[in-house]
Amino acid sequence: MADNALVLFISALVLAGAVALIALALRWRRKRRKARGSADPTRDYAPRTAWGLTSSKLNFSSFVFMDVDGDGTYGQADRPMAGIVVRLFNEHGRFIVAARSNAAGFANFPMSSTRRSAAIRSPGTYRFSVSVPPGWRASGANENQLVRLVDAPGSLVGLAGEGLPRPVGLTPARMVSGRMPAAATATLSVMGKGRLLDSRPLSPGEAFRFTLAGEADEIVIAGGGLDRRLALSAYPAELGLLAPGALEPDAALSTIGFDDVTTRGLCKIPSGHAGLGWYNLNAMSRDHTKNSEGYVNGNVSGAYIAYTSSGHPAEFSRAAPFGFHSVMLTAAWLRSEGETALVESWLGDELVARDDVALSALAPVHHAPMLKAVTRVRLSTTHHWQMVLDDLVLAL
Repeated sequence: MADNALVLFISALVLAGAVALIALALRWRRKRRKARGSADPTRDYAPRTAWGLTSSKLNFSSFVFMDVDGDGTYGQADRPMAGIVVRLFNEHGRFIVAARSNAAGFANFPMSSTRRSAAIRSPGTYRFSVSVPPGWRASGANENQLVRLVDAPGSLVGLAGEGLPRPVGLTPARMVSGRMPAAATATLSVMGKGRLLDSRPLSPGEAFRFTLAGEADEIVIAGGGLDRRLALSAYPAELGLLAPGALEPDAALSTIGFDDVTTRGLCKIPSGHAGLGWYNLNAMSRDHTKNSEGYVNGNVSGAYIAYTSSGHPAEFSRAAPFGFHSVMLTAAWLRSEGETALVESWLGDELVARDDVALSALAPVHHAPMLKAVTRVRLSTTHHWQMVLDDLVLAL
């Protein structure tokens, strides 16, 4: 009896395997026939007549962007954000799934009334919740949105929303930070449209860091031979160690954005570009590398950034002194969130500045040493992860 049972069991397995192989063969033949197409041209552009369900899935998407101007509306100044977590909840508040926004800013949730693998499979009211990074804010106060989905028998996937979630804009907390030299005092003034918003004394050897008002557009430092002005960006500003003899406010500045290095996706920056020598820096399209949040979020102009190749130290230089005003610095990956950049500047053989800059993959830091004369700048990271550069501003 045991032998008979074993034979029956093996026979059943063989039969099931054969059925599965036949099903796979038939499916392969159907796919092959479909891929080959038809010799009959009469149906090439025929209107669809059977508006029934398909086996497809459709992405229902939440769009997240860096709100550069902070107005809560996705406009021409704004840029899509990658790596932002969006969570989906059903109408009973039960968590379903989380997705991260891609290089185009879309967090995608597959929808289908027939596919079990879809995140959204039935009508109802769903909540899309954008996870706002610590210290950031949703400029439109719409990080949680309810969207109703209904049956749509004639649609591609059998479901349709009464609308997609509205774009969610995020803005980072704008900070200004830096360090005072040991034997100097100064005053830092925060300006907004020419009006004084705040004024703070800076003490010898002080490391300072404070939040900027939303309307702040310029900081002015005066006293102790440390005089300088910086037009603020949408991002946190890191001044580094304040050194005497900064660039004059009216110095002629040039911005290197890396968009004119190549038309391909990736290219090592050649020596001679913008009149400088370059070592171990590559220019790359912001979406050339998949799932690279910092390459997307660190891109503040055009479509290209530069990065430190393989996370190894990089340099730009010139025999004749030039002014190093500022640069946007970003961690290349969310996995390296909190990586520290080391920026070292030389004039000939003299090290004139050395600054540590904490990096994020979510947004750049506007590092602005405003050095009047350097011949070489070396960029490295503590843990050898890639660092992203954009809008390098120099006085050439």
